[in-house]
Amino acid sequence: MKIICIGRNYAKHIEELANERPENPVVFLKPDSAILPKKMPFFIPAFSSDIHYEVEVLVKINKVGKHIESKFAHKYYDEIGLGIDFTARDVQAQCKEKGLPWEKAKAFDGSAVIGEFYPKENFDLENLKFQLSKNEVIVQNGNTNAMLWKIDDLIAYVSQFFTLKKGDIIFTGTPEGVGRVAENDILIGKLEDNEAFSIKIK
Repeated sequence: MKIICIGRNYAKHIEELANERPENPVVFLKPDSAILPKKMPFFIPAFSSDIHYEVEVLVKINKVGKHIESKFAHKYYDEIGLGIDFTARDVQAQCKEKGLPWEKAKAFDGSAVIGEFYPKENFDLENLKFQLSKNEVIVQNGNTNAMLWKIDDLIAYVSQFFTLKKGDIIFTGTPEGVGRVAENDILIGKLEDNEAFSIKIK
């Protein structure tokens, strides 16, 4: 399986990082080694002093597809989830400054939290609320209605470049409110009223 991530899909998040608004979705990949094992804490890596959380709605692909049209994209997933794209912001800044790829900052071991998945029919995907709390304080409060590119459009776009396979997961982008984690922080993600994950930082 592969993890396909979308960057800069919420306008306010683009603004908070002072990034340029893209004409097309920003796409990058994480390897399967980036997945944080279930019930394991996240260990801050030695190579970074500025790890940020980014909560995101996840889509799990349920069958093989290539060059999928947006109007058919809904047939390629049954489940919606929630996760975190951990980012070494200091490393990312260095990479961006030199025009280098982001993988060291985005795809390191444990950088992908994949929470619980739920049947998509339980939700209004055009108006799906999600949030991340840190130490019982809500730090990110998102809604899919603010996406620049909706889920079906993202599936159509990425399938132009990558054959989608059963079990692949798409991280659909993070809203504003990203920030730094510290040792002993507790991060809890909720999709509507469902607690999708709880992570301790070490």
